Amino acid sequence: MSEVPIHTAQLREWLARERGVKLADYEALRRWSVADVGAFWGAMWDYFDLRSPTPFKQVLSHAAMPGARWFEGAQLNYVQQVLRHAERADAAGVPAIVFRNERLMAEGRTLEVGWGELRAQVAALAASLRALGVQRGDRVAAYLPNIPEAMVAFLACASLGAIWSLTAPDMGVGTVRDRFRQIEPKVLIACDGTVYGGRTVDRRALVRELIDELPSVETLVRVPYLERAGAGAGLAFDDAGLRARVRRWDELLATTARVEPEPVPFDQPLWIVYSSGTTGLPKPIVHGHGGVVLEMMKGAAFHLNVQSSVGADGRATGERLLWYSSTGWVMWNLAVSVLLGGTTACIYEGHPGHPGPETLWRFAEATRATFFGAGAAYFSGCLKNGVSPRQLIDVAPIRALGATGSPLPPEAYEWGTREVRPDVWWAVISGGTDIAGAFLAGTPELPTVAGEMQARALGADVQAWDEQGRPVVDEVGELVCAQPMPSMPLFFWGDADGRRYRESYFDMYPGVWRHGDWLRITPSGSGIIYGRSDATLNRHGHRMGTSELYRVVEALPEVLDSLVVDIEVLGRPAFMPLFVVLREGHLLGERLQALLRQRIRDELSPRFVPDEIVQVAEVPRTLTGKKQELPVKKLLLGRALADVVNRDACANPQAFDWYVRYAERHLAGEGGAG
Repeated sequence: MSEVPIHTAQLREWLARERGVKLADYEALRRWSVADVGAFWGAMWDYFDLRSPTPFKQVLSHAAMPGARWFEGAQLNYVQQVLRHAERADAAGVPAIVFRNERLMAEGRTLEVGWGELRAQVAALAASLRALGVQRGDRVAAYLPNIPEAMVAFLACASLGAIWSLTAPDMGVGTVRDRFRQIEPKVLIACDGTVYGGRTVDRRALVRELIDELPSVETLVRVPYLERAGAGAGLAFDDAGLRARVRRWDELLATTARVEPEPVPFDQPLWIVYSSGTTGLPKPIVHGHGGVVLEMMKGAAFHLNVQSSVGADGRATGERLLWYSSTGWVMWNLAVSVLLGGTTACIYEGHPGHPGPETLWRFAEATRATFFGAGAAYFSGCLKNGVSPRQLIDVAPIRALGATGSPLPPEAYEWGTREVRPDVWWAVISGGTDIAGAFLAGTPELPTVAGEMQARALGADVQAWDEQGRPVVDEVGELVCAQPMPSMPLFFWGDADGRRYRESYFDMYPGVWRHGDWLRITPSGSGIIYGRSDATLNRHGHRMGTSELYRVVEALPEVLDSLVVDIEVLGRPAFMPLFVVLREGHLLGERLQALLRQRIRDELSPRFVPDEIVQVAEVPRTLTGKKQELPVKKLLLGRALADVVNRDACANPQAFDWYVRYAERHLAGEGGAG
C-alpha cells in the first residue's frame, strides 16, 4: 500500500496555488471555510472537478436557513460522478464492491463486483425501471439487506432522477409502512429474507403484507437473496392474489437495453432517509444530488482521509473502506458514497459477532480493508469482550478506525492503540441522518485526544450556544450550525408549508440550526459530544451529558451496559434512577451499589449520584444502537408505551416491558426496584 497523503494539507496547497489563499494549518483552513461558506463550497466544486452541462449563477444565492439555495442552474448526477472512475479502476484491476455474508465467511469466499460490471448492472436495471414507468421524481422504495443488489438498485434509481428510499429487513411491517406510506413509492424492491446470527429469517409474508399496506406500489421487484445464498432452498414468493405486478431481479438485469445517468438539477431529490424519532411518524428527510455529492466527497477526503483506490499513476493504491452498517442507518449511505471518490467499498451482511466476536475483524483481514468503521458501541463491545485484533489477524493494512452513532469512551480509543496498532488513527465523527454528513470529525493533521473529536468539520459553522444564543467555549452548550450547508435537507416529504422542518431544527434559535446534542468545544478546538440535549441530566441546575456517567459506570468490569434518566416534575422531588446490566454471574448487591455510587461521586460529582440503582436484563436500543433514554424518561413521567416509542423501530422492543412495570410501580409510589 502506498503512503497515504494528508488531504487537508493537499487542499491548503491547492488553495494557495489556485485561489491565492494561504492557510497555515487546519484551524486556519476551518476558519476560512466558514468565514465565506460560498467561497469554500465553490472551491469544493472545483477541487473535485465536478461538471455541469449548464453554468450555475453563483454558489450561494440565498443564505437563509431553512431555504438556502445552492448552485442554481447547475446540473449533475450522483451516478455520473461514481462511474467516472470505472475505466481507470478496471484497468488497474480494482473492484468497486467487495462483499461477504455469513455463508461466504464460513466458506472463505469473497464476491467482488468490478467497476465495469457495476456500470453494466446499473444501466440495465435503470432501463428496466424506466420500462416499468419509473420517471424523474418517482419514488422507488427498497427493503433489502446490505448486499451489492442494494447498491446497484440505488444507483439505477438515482441515474433516472427518481428518488430512493431504503429500510433494513430487520424492521417490522409497522415501521416500514410508517416510512414508505408517507412517500407513496411506485416500485418496491424487496428480498425474500435474511440470515443473521446463523438464523434464517423468512420475509416473504411480510413483503406481501407490505404490498397490501402500500397502495401506491405498482411493481414488486423480488430479490431472491435467501434462495441464492442457499439458506432458503425451495423458497419462492407466492404471487397469487398479489395486487402489484411482480418482476424478478435477475429478469430485470437480463435486459439488453441500457440507460445511462442523466444530469439533473443540483437540488433534485436523491434519497429520502428517516429520523429515529420516538413519537409520531418518522420524519422523511429529503436530500439532493448536489448537496450529497459535495458533502460526502468532502467528508471522505478531508475527514476520513480516504483516497481513491487508483493512484495518479494509474496503479492500485490498495485503499479499501469498510464501514459496518445496516441498511437502516445513514452510514450505509456513507459506505456507498466512497464510490464517488473511486474508493472500493467493503460491505458485510450479517451479525458482526457471529460465530465469534472476531468475525468482522476476519472480514477486514480477508478484504485487506485500510479503513475500518463501525458504531461506537461495536468498539466498546470489543473492549468489553477482550477482543485483540492484533493477536487474531494481520492488522498491517488497517491505518484508521472510524466511529460514530454515540460518544466513543476514552477507554475505547486506548483499546484501539493497544489492541489494533499503536499508530492507528481514530476518525471519530458526529453528525447524522439529518445532514447526511458530519458536524464534528477528524483529520490526521491534528493530534488525537482520547474521548474527543479532533475538529469541527470544514464548511460547517458549528458552535456551542447557551440558552441565550451566545457562543461558549469550554462549556457545554447546544450544538448549532450558524450557516447553511449544501447537504441540509431540501424539505421533509409531505411537509407542504415547511412547518415540521422548521420546528425540528429552528425552534430554539430562529434561523440557526439546532441539532439537539450537547457539545463542548475545548480551548484547543476539539469537540466532545455529551449526548442528546433532550435527555441530559440536570441536577440542581448543574447539567451533564449521560455519556459522562456511562463512561464511569461501564468502566467497572461487572457492568456490561447502563442507562440513566433524570425525572423532573414541578412540585415533586427530582428522581434519577440508574439501570445497569451486569455480567453473567454478578448480582447488584450492597458492595457493588456502594462502589458505583463512590465512583460517580469521585469521578463526576456528588450531585450525580443516582437516587436508585436497579439491575436490569437489557437496555432498550434503537435499530442503530442508540440507548432509548427519552422513551424510558417519558414512561416514568406517566406516558403510555404506545405514545413514546415505535416498537418496530427498536433493536430489542421486549426490553420495554420491564420498564413499563417499573414505571407503574414508581408512579404508584411503591418504588420501582424489583
